[in-house]
Amino acid sequence: MAGIVSVSYTDLAQRRQKLRRRRQMKILQAIWRTLAISGLAGGLLWVAIQPTWILNTPKQIVMKSGDQVLSQEAIQSFLTFPYPQSLWRIEPSAIADSLEQQPTIAQASVARRLFPPGLIIEIQERVPVAIAQQAKSSNTDTNNEQASTGLLDASGVWIPLEKYKLVNPTIKLPILKVIGAPAQYRSYWSQLYLSLSQSSVKIMEIDCQDPTNLILKTELGNVYLGAPSPQLPEQIKVLAQMRHLSKKLNLNQIEYIDLKNPESPLVRMNQKTQETDHQTP
Repeated sequence: MAGIVSVSYTDLAQRRQKLRRRRQMKILQAIWRTLAISGLAGGLLWVAIQPTWILNTPKQIVMKSGDQVLSQEAIQSFLTFPYPQSLWRIEPSAIADSLEQQPTIAQASVARRLFPPGLIIEIQERVPVAIAQQAKSSNTDTNNEQASTGLLDASGVWIPLEKYKLVNPTIKLPILKVIGAPAQYRSYWSQLYLSLSQSSVKIMEIDCQDPTNLILKTELGNVYLGAPSPQLPEQIKVLAQMRHLSKKLNLNQIEYIDLKNPESPLVRMNQKTQETDHQTP
């Protein structure tokens, strides 16, 4: 019986010794792992602060819109952060957010480039659907005229024409023209453009200067819509139904088409000394 107890105590002692060795090995492994991670982090930090990973000039930045590479002039107009700057301290997401605040840019993505060090920026430009022109003043200065002309996208964002040309120098300007201050039509532009884009009648110009009477210049003549209202889509539908008006009337003799009440459209005729109104079915 004493021998059995003695063997049991020996076995327990050996087990304790093995457990102690295992704990010591785990501690050593943890220490080596910590040292390795610290060394790697220190090495990366050392590499990061080397002059090699510094942005010294906008030439280290490549900005693309589709397959087109933007000019240095365009890059400098969009990015204003100071040089030199550590590549690792730059926040790509913050740069992308600032670019998307530009009226010309709808979306942007920014990534670091390690070899050679720099930035790769991909942008998606806004698509202009109309030329926006504010009312002409008595001042005929060319610079003032350029400053009052821009572009509009489908959502009503006003885009400076000269800045858009930096992104797309070969731009083909839209045919549609909008006259008036953007504040005059911003609230209803999206609804209006959506309706006009679906119309079978060609519309060349929208005059928004009079808040009580929206005027369209169309292939049928001038169209009076009255004050902008929720019935805009219905008015444009009625205009489309009148696209064959030239078969019934001489378009050159039409002074304007009145669609203020889309349920009772009128055609105002101007025949030298005689003026008449024609109600269309």
